[in-house]
Amino acid sequence: MYQVVPGGAAGTITDVIPKLKHSRDTRPLVGAGVLGLMLVIAAVSAWSYYIASLRKAELLKTQLLDLNKDGYIIRNQGGAIVFRMDFRSGTLDLDSCTKEGELLSCGRTTDRSLNFFIETVRPKDTVQCYRVRWEELVPDISVAHAMTYKFAHWYGGAVSAIQHWPISISGQQSPKPFVTSDIYANRNEFGGILESYWLSSNATAIKINNSVPFHLGWNDTEQTMYFQARYDDSPFKPNPGEAPCAELSYRVCVGLDVTSIHKYMVRRYFNKPNKVPAQAMFQHPVWSTWALHKTDINQEKLLTYAANIRKYNFNCSHLELDDRYTPRYGEFEFDPIKFPNASTMFQKLKSDGFLVSLWIHPFVNYNSENFHACVERGLFVREPSGQLPALVRWWNGIGGIVDFTNPEAREWFASQLRSLRSRYGVSSFKFDAGETNYLPWKFSTRTPIRDPSFFTRRYTEMAIPYNDRAELRSGYQSQNISCFFRPIDRDSVWGYELGLKSLIPTVLTISILGYQFILPDMIGGNAYLNRTDGNRALPDRELYIRWLELSAFMPTMQFSIPPWAYDNEVVEIARKYTALHQSIVAPRVLELAGEVLDTGDPIIRPLWWIATGDETAYKIDSQFLIGDDLMVAPVLEPGKQERDIYLPAGRWKSYKGERFDIKEPLHLTDYPVDLDEIAYFLWA
Repeated sequence: MYQVVPGGAAGTITDVIPKLKHSRDTRPLVGAGVLGLMLVIAAVSAWSYYIASLRKAELLKTQLLDLNKDGYIIRNQGGAIVFRMDFRSGTLDLDSCTKEGELLSCGRTTDRSLNFFIETVRPKDTVQCYRVRWEELVPDISVAHAMTYKFAHWYGGAVSAIQHWPISISGQQSPKPFVTSDIYANRNEFGGILESYWLSSNATAIKINNSVPFHLGWNDTEQTMYFQARYDDSPFKPNPGEAPCAELSYRVCVGLDVTSIHKYMVRRYFNKPNKVPAQAMFQHPVWSTWALHKTDINQEKLLTYAANIRKYNFNCSHLELDDRYTPRYGEFEFDPIKFPNASTMFQKLKSDGFLVSLWIHPFVNYNSENFHACVERGLFVREPSGQLPALVRWWNGIGGIVDFTNPEAREWFASQLRSLRSRYGVSSFKFDAGETNYLPWKFSTRTPIRDPSFFTRRYTEMAIPYNDRAELRSGYQSQNISCFFRPIDRDSVWGYELGLKSLIPTVLTISILGYQFILPDMIGGNAYLNRTDGNRALPDRELYIRWLELSAFMPTMQFSIPPWAYDNEVVEIARKYTALHQSIVAPRVLELAGEVLDTGDPIIRPLWWIATGDETAYKIDSQFLIGDDLMVAPVLEPGKQERDIYLPAGRWKSYKGERFDIKEPLHLTDYPVDLDEIAYFLWA
């Protein structure tokens, strides 16, 4: 049990020291002890990491929103994901994030500083909102977030040349300026009426702040919409004296259903009209010279047109004298050759009971007698340096465009309109154009504007003194102008590209964007050469009749191609539907128009408005509601005298007298609808 052990380098130790010898059986116990200690340390470390992870997870969660380094998701009360946004301009450094109350903020990405926050706001028990802001601190860095749209059907944004309901996204588009454009001339751009607002069928809505230099793109493969803020290579500009540091800020709100969340968003974020236009606008058709005569209009043709309206026993809200009544564009005198006795003409029309509105636009062509004076007085939008007026090209030539941010220019323009009213008794004006695509890519105005579409807003304000009967085709934050808004010109075709099928999706989109007084353009379309089915001089007869029937259930009707251009049967159908519009539609629309002033709710509504959980209702683009109690289902296909109809649950009475008392939605297959009929159902 004892042994002699060798000494060191000096030699052998001769003193015998007794020493305990470890047996082979005790060594594993030592190893086990060491291993146990290591396991304890590892367990403590894991527990500490777990606790830290829980704290970090709690930090990065605010109500029903979960934040991670690459984006965030939002769930509804049932736990289902209803919204997802990915960050495409950087990865958050989560160690830089802090949470104080309902405010979660971060100060860095993995490679730079920034200001980022998400704030939870609960404005009412049924609505949960999240304010999101990503602000770059270095100039000319763009901010991009990518919203996944695969969880639901989406609505809103802007009118488009090919209009679908819900939004149908195809192809890939890098983010481009979200500004108003003339989509008749530029069919791949955003339309003349737009708001940075989208709504989904899963009761989620997003509103981009108006201060954002907002660009929109998409990718149908990824099923994403790109929300981007940037100043580089963009018509957006920072405020004078500010560095071009981009900020993307918006609010996402989640509610109980699509209708209630939209009502909340409209009341919270949209302007509302402050008055209802003239009752006659809702009751009787507008008659325009445009589609019938184009620019080949004169005094004799206008008087003949008015005489025929009376001859064929039609009512008239007002006559609309369209393009080319002046010698040159940018002048405000009647062409003495085409209208040799303008004052006498107006007196004649007035004595016959006609009010007259005039077509107007923001351009002054270089050959106009007003051009030089406007240049001298600085009334035009100018090139970026502000030294010279910017010449712009529009569909009727080249000239300057009036700077409506300039008080002097506004007064000059307004004085021309006042003069026309006082001299001839003009009742109102059709304000054409106003879209930002007619501005130079880079420009300057008397009052600097960050967002080019604010020019559209300033132009629409010129209609306010005439809003009883005024008509606008562009709008941005313009809901409170309180006049009728018209979609861009329609072609005389059946399809979704500016044709008959586009009308309901377009009107529903405009309604969702907060514009409720809608003039749905001319019955039968504009009969443009090469854009008319069959290449006829007139729109196809069947197309014209179906268009007429649909227009009878819109807030107002507008003729240009007259019914008597066809035959007596078309005249009788037109009389039938103008009378039906006056007796059935107009009273309902006027009642709803009064409510719009307080609520902003649509007059023309999608079927899901009363069927909020109905997946089929989310996708229907060929039927609509007027209020909650009148459902309309027009025939929109050539050669058809029947159609499928979707009836939401409830008690309905058809225009034929049939009654449907249904607890579940009902499909009516091949429901017969003759050529002189349109299917509609009243809430019983």
